[in-house]
Amino acid sequence: MTVLLKVCGATSRRDIALLGAAGADLIGLWHGIPGGPADLTTGRLTALATACRTPGPAAARPAPEPVLVTFLHHPAAVLDAARTAGVRWLQLHGYQPPAVVAALKRGWPEVTVVKVLHVTGDTCAERPLLASYERAGTDVFLFDATSAEGRIGSTGVSLDPGVVLDLAEATTRPFLLAGGISAAGRPAYEEVAAHPRFSGVDVDTAARDAAGGFCAGRVAAIRRTWRAVPEVEEVA
Repeated sequence: MTVLLKVCGATSRRDIALLGAAGADLIGLWHGIPGGPADLTTGRLTALATACRTPGPAAARPAPEPVLVTFLHHPAAVLDAARTAGVRWLQLHGYQPPAVVAALKRGWPEVTVVKVLHVTGDTCAERPLLASYERAGTDVFLFDATSAEGRIGSTGVSLDPGVVLDLAEATTRPFLLAGGISAAGRPAYEEVAAHPRFSGVDVDTAARDAAGGFCAGRVAAIRRTWRAVPEVEEVA
């Protein structure tokens, strides 16, 4: 399985071009995240989603897939924004209940619904609802760390690999890993990367330079190190 690289928080066509050229498979576009530094209006969301699907003439890689990243709880609002922008990947990054997932899949069965699971230390807030999320139609889970203060999204806080593996075994869906992901931190997650349902990583902070802009070199390094075949110890 190809390890997907998702980079979150693009706000301009320049970001899209840089991330696509550096090897991002998925580009997260924020919408419905009040106060978020990368929050986009519906018009900007639509423009940047179109830019994702329109590679330049010299593009050497497939066009990245735009992902609507949202805190919105109302399925109609999510679907309206997604349809307007033509986005078929929906990432529910707030604490939306399973009923929202079910409504999204009823309203647009073809969409890929990514449900974020919020982990603080070794505790996942949504753990009691995992089976319900799966029955509702969740396609992919994304494991992400919350800060000690409860902040969610782009915290730069890393998850303990053991906690990740335990949570992965409590689900049956493919999963993406977020939370302080970087090229340098890859060796700590050998077992996670070897898991049969591990599908890729989601980055934001580590994809940026000191000034806060996206850095092609950092994105490419993350892509290269996380796509390396993990070394799995053979059992006699």
